[in-house]
Amino acid sequence: MAIRNSAKALIVQENKLLAIKKQDKEGYYFILPGGGQEHGENLHETLKRECIEEINADVEIGDLLFIREYIGKNHEHFAFDSAIHQTEYMFLCKVIEGSKEIGNGTVPDDGQIGVEWLPLSELLNFRVYPQSMREYLLDYIAGKQTPVYLGDVN
Repeated sequence: MAIRNSAKALIVQENKLLAIKKQDKEGYYFILPGGGQEHGENLHETLKRECIEEINADVEIGDLLFIREYIGKNHEHFAFDSAIHQTEYMFLCKVIEGSKEIGNGTVPDDGQIGVEWLPLSELLNFRVYPQSMREYLLDYIAGKQTPVYLGDVN
């Protein structure tokens, strides 16, 4: 099976992170807006399209903050993710002023319940995937040096 590239948006405004809300048997969890790169798209085009589809927002794309791999067979969800190998590129983004109301977009993610702003002061209390990214994001915002490549993490 092929390795999939994915572009993700780290949208931080007013000390909150914008995330997509989902639910499973363990309760609510959150993922970053964004998704799979289509043939012929560059990562910025992918991210702009995905943000409109999932969160109904035009975004301005900034720096690439983190890259993570997700090799499903190596993580807790291996029972249904074992065939997945994905490389995610996480970009710092801003919602462009004048965007429509943020919420579910035209093509929400599978299982998407809604969109929420998560307070950074409570970020470690939320099940946000990738979970290891939460601490790196908080370190980045605090002005600390962070790695770009996070490895095969969840």
